[in-house]
Amino acid sequence: MSGNIVLGAGIAGLAAAWRARELGAAMTLYEAAQTAGGLLDSFEVEGWRFDNGVHLSFATEPEVRAVFDLTPYIEHDAVSLNWDRERWLRHPVQNNMFPLPAAEKTALIAGLVERPELEVRTYRDWLLYQYGEAIAERWPLEYTRKYWTVDAQDLGIDWIGNRMRRADIREVLFGAMSPEPTNTYYISKMRYPVRGGYRGFIEPLIEGADIRAGHRAVSVDWRQRVVRFSTGDEVSYDTMINTIPLPALVGMMTDVPADVRDAAATLFATRLDLISVGIARPDVSPSLWFYIYDPDILAARVYSPSWKAPANAPEGHSSLQFEIYSSPRAPQTATVEEMKQNCLDAMEKMGLARRDEVVLLHHKSLPYGNVVFDTGMEARRDLVVSWVRSCGIELAGRFGEWAYLWSNQSFMSGRRAAEAALGRGAGTA
Repeated sequence: MSGNIVLGAGIAGLAAAWRARELGAAMTLYEAAQTAGGLLDSFEVEGWRFDNGVHLSFATEPEVRAVFDLTPYIEHDAVSLNWDRERWLRHPVQNNMFPLPAAEKTALIAGLVERPELEVRTYRDWLLYQYGEAIAERWPLEYTRKYWTVDAQDLGIDWIGNRMRRADIREVLFGAMSPEPTNTYYISKMRYPVRGGYRGFIEPLIEGADIRAGHRAVSVDWRQRVVRFSTGDEVSYDTMINTIPLPALVGMMTDVPADVRDAAATLFATRLDLISVGIARPDVSPSLWFYIYDPDILAARVYSPSWKAPANAPEGHSSLQFEIYSSPRAPQTATVEEMKQNCLDAMEKMGLARRDEVVLLHHKSLPYGNVVFDTGMEARRDLVVSWVRSCGIELAGRFGEWAYLWSNQSFMSGRRAAEAALGRGAGTA
């Protein structure tokens, strides 16, 4: 018997199944892991709860809010910090230079005023044009290597959108002279579930879904419309939505043209090593989350699960999670123990907590963090996407579409994929 199936039970797949139910159809989700949620899943360690990296919601779409708002949440101000060379600066850093010595501020602002006129082809060009060489070298170029694992000159620019704020000389000057500048972050409020970690927002999607956990797809015969799983099961389908990583899907498909297979082989993502820390003292973090520029600290970003929701940690305790990125272009060479010790060193260096206050130290590795937009990636990806869709397979989510999508965008991606797969518009339910 054939039916409608989804590969992957992350937010995009779950949203697709939810939309299918709204349209009067059923979809079965096949998930390789033992639990649903994908990158938005959370995990517990000895009574502490952590997410798979920092997740906070600022969704505005009515369709997303209709689901997320079913879960009680805490609303946070979108205020974050940066750690840079023994000093805390508010984010975005170029607009908050007040704590820096006058000579440093002068040189950085002069670089902004003298920023070069150049043809913007790469992310490095974009940073130099936006911020000038001094600011670019001091902060975003260094952070790019830590977060994206490649040099800015090897990244394109189409992914940027509103994720980084263009430098405004008036804002930069005000932030250099005043300790209380206007918050210029691209959002003002963020939401997080009271209980259950970020996964709490997608629990309503999970509860009503038909999910077959522990089913890792190993081959897809798109001509016969049959998927084989690691369990030995073979499933025929009428419609299929894929949310698992696009290169992995192509690797298991039959009759793939050489140019498509070659293009898929060039697509890569970051890997994420999470070092989760439990501390026997409340309120150790200076902000909900913060960025780290120092090259000797492996982590690029840190957040406080206990700040996001007190239920994430035992009473009177607090928690931190350090994010360390690597990729096929920059493989992780540190051992798990070295990563742990580096994070503890950083914690003490930043004055957050002492080693003897740490009561939990945990490591988890995620094979996929972010899609990397190396130069020309979009054209290669689009070739792959076009061919996969020509095989009758819809794509959804960050890794299915191979795009820079937040959770709300992945939710909407799953809805669109369901409508396309079922051949029905949003108004025909």
